[in-house]
Amino acid sequence: MTLFETSHFVPEKPMYEQGLILVPHIATLGYGVGAGGEVIDTYPYFVCGILHLISSAVLGFGGIYHALVGPETLEESFPFFGYTWKDKNKMTTILGIHLIMLGIGAWLLVIKATALGGIYDTWAPGGGDVRIISNPTVQPGPIFNYLLRSPFGGDGWICAVDNMEDVVGGHIWIGTVEILGGLWHIFTKPWGWVRRAFVWSGEAYLSYSLAAVATMAFIATPMVWYNNTVYPSEFYGPTGPEASQAQAFTFLVRDQRLGANVASSQGPTGLGKYLMRSPTGEIIFGGETMRFWDFRGPWVEPLRGPNGLDLNKLKSDIQPWQERRSAEYMTHAPLGSLNSVGGVATEINAVNYVNPRSWLSCSHFVLAFMFFVGHLWHAGRARAAAAGFEKGINRESEFTLSLRPLD
Repeated sequence: MTLFETSHFVPEKPMYEQGLILVPHIATLGYGVGAGGEVIDTYPYFVCGILHLISSAVLGFGGIYHALVGPETLEESFPFFGYTWKDKNKMTTILGIHLIMLGIGAWLLVIKATALGGIYDTWAPGGGDVRIISNPTVQPGPIFNYLLRSPFGGDGWICAVDNMEDVVGGHIWIGTVEILGGLWHIFTKPWGWVRRAFVWSGEAYLSYSLAAVATMAFIATPMVWYNNTVYPSEFYGPTGPEASQAQAFTFLVRDQRLGANVASSQGPTGLGKYLMRSPTGEIIFGGETMRFWDFRGPWVEPLRGPNGLDLNKLKSDIQPWQERRSAEYMTHAPLGSLNSVGGVATEINAVNYVNPRSWLSCSHFVLAFMFFVGHLWHAGRARAAAAGFEKGINRESEFTLSLRPLD
């Protein structure tokens, strides 16, 4: 898929206009991009695709070997890889190994960001750039405070992270905790209450895994939909609030050049047409986009002051790149609908265009729901089997057995 995206990539068009999902992830890591998120080299994307192609071939041949040629069980030749589902100590050891691998993955991102070329930071001055994260946040307070935030409004739970220092610092913490937790599970045995509380069978482990994946996918859904730091808008397209705010900003710039007094102009309802006050007294964009007054984006933040949008900056300090970016975001809202949301003119977005955020978040939500239902199904079967009243399909009334053979 990476090779397909790379071979069809058009440098003159933004990634989010080309239906890409893998190349943006690679670009976010700082490969092949420069200032403003501009792609300057597609070779890293080609290399990434080839490496995954070779790896998939190795894994595929390994699977064929073990299915057709290898020993029936590994216990005789390699006792370390042998296990039974009911072996509680071995199961927690396997859990520990998985945690360590996840921790190593988190630390690889930290190393890439802090030592091996850096990663893309959409908040870098001038519209984003690749930079070394030399001072990641390692204090536990700011990191764990995200977990304690409300998920509503401007609090945003972990989706509110808006700087790469906190992102990398969070990976330092999660990577360290996972490695230590993995070592704990490898070198200890499950406590008595754990042995009694859990069902120890293959189907139970499947249900636990489905629940974990569903939880992560449910978290990823609002993350990709709302967050423009981890998922830079240069690659994934604007968020819904961002497109709405970009439209208000674009019209403000246009009308201000035509002579409008954006500070005092009123709309039909008597509220500010271009600017108004937020519930906390800050100056914000007026009109329907006022519902997104707490939006933060790298193209608009330089125009803010201590009391919200700064009138002096709006009159004399708007940069060309801010105008270009807001105009582009205005016409690429992640709505996929003819209905106006936040005042965005969605007709221009509804034909032959779907913002990657739309179907990344929707696909994660749908798959998360399916995985969660799968968890309930397999968890119920596992508990029923453990209790001794599992029931299968009645073979006498199974419809398929009543069909005439194909031959």
